[in-house]
Amino acid sequence: MLKESELQGVYVPIVTPFDEEGELEIASFYNLAYNLFQDEVDGLVVNGTTGESPTISPEELTLLFHTAQDAREAAGVEVPLVVGAGSNDTRAAVKYTEAAGHLGADAVLVVVPYYNKPSQQGIIEHFKRVASVGVPVILYEVPHRTGVTLQLDTVRAILDIDGVIGMKDSTPSVQLVTELTRVGSKPVLCGEDTLFHAALCAGAKGVMSASANVETERFVACYQSFAQGLREASAQQFAELLPLVRLLFQEPNPAPLKWLLAQQEIIATPTLRLPLLPISEDLQQKLAVYL
Repeated sequence: MLKESELQGVYVPIVTPFDEEGELEIASFYNLAYNLFQDEVDGLVVNGTTGESPTISPEELTLLFHTAQDAREAAGVEVPLVVGAGSNDTRAAVKYTEAAGHLGADAVLVVVPYYNKPSQQGIIEHFKRVASVGVPVILYEVPHRTGVTLQLDTVRAILDIDGVIGMKDSTPSVQLVTELTRVGSKPVLCGEDTLFHAALCAGAKGVMSASANVETERFVACYQSFAQGLREASAQQFAELLPLVRLLFQEPNPAPLKWLLAQQEIIATPTLRLPLLPISEDLQQKLAVYL
């Protein structure tokens, strides 16, 4: 089980490779996971949004998780495996968290309930129920996807719940992490890739970065420089990564990542499941400079 003190560094929500028919391409998933472990990531998230979680069945998740375990063992590392287990139905989120625990997940990533716009108190109760399962919970705040923004007091109340070990902050500024750092908080991981370095400066303990599926060692080096007190070096390393990060989100994630990984022959195809579509030729040309 993941401990609060271990929620730091570079966590990567891994993409889910598919073959040309849209079925799981497990060899590619293993290859990518193994590479990420070799590049010294601090955590791996299976079944996140970057992994196209809305399209993944429970049976597929089981296969993906066991494959990640195999890759971790082959790489000879003890990196925590986090499973995306969120839902806007509390009973479903509890069920998914229980299933993740049975698989052997070290923690679950649970998004704020989306679309049905519950009250702040309703969201707190949602996380109490999920945390009661006994699997460590990482709160995921991403208001541009959920349609609801957590108030600071709500975030603090959720983080005070036993079993909630920290949060992924995908708000569009560093205001939240700054406030949480000021008052004292469980660990916060930056979830907005363009704010990675700024969030570290504001008190974040690391990043949960989709972009780090590629150029992984550079993201890890950026974090490690900061952790070692080399702020100027870290700032420069991030400045060099930022143009790539912006391109990776120019069109819906994870399509740009998959195209780049396929071109690098790390995964077999850039196939996505609908409603996501492949990237445009214009973006392909822009990303080609990173091949």
